[in-house]
Amino acid sequence: MSSTRTDLGFGSELDSFDPSSWSDSPAKPLPAPPEKATRRKVAEAVGFQSREAPGKAASGTLSAFPTTIRPDRRRRTGRNAQFNLKARPETIEAFCRIADQQGWGLGETLEQAVFLLEREHPKTT
Repeated sequence: MSSTRTDLGFGSELDSFDPSSWSDSPAKPLPAPPEKATRRKVAEAVGFQSREAPGKAASGTLSAFPTTIRPDRRRRTGRNAQFNLKARPETIEAFCRIADQQGWGLGETLEQAVFLLEREHPKTT
């Protein structure tokens, strides 16, 4: 049994295809912007559409965007098991705030919380 391929309509185009007719010259690069051009002028020159609300002036710096700087909590601790869970944003904020106040990593904070929970709620079997 042999199956035939469906005709995609390229037959006549492929018969006249000649790759030697292609140009070996690279595409012409865009001209460099003037030395003192601002980012906004360059963006407008290439047709970039801003997402800013009309009437707002951007400062052009990254500090114009609100960012929260979080401390780096990564450490080499020997903990190698992943533990993912969902929580309310205020719970996560409180957890991270406690970790930061104590100078603990998130894994260490979890271990402390489990220790305290086991102490307050001992296993009764």
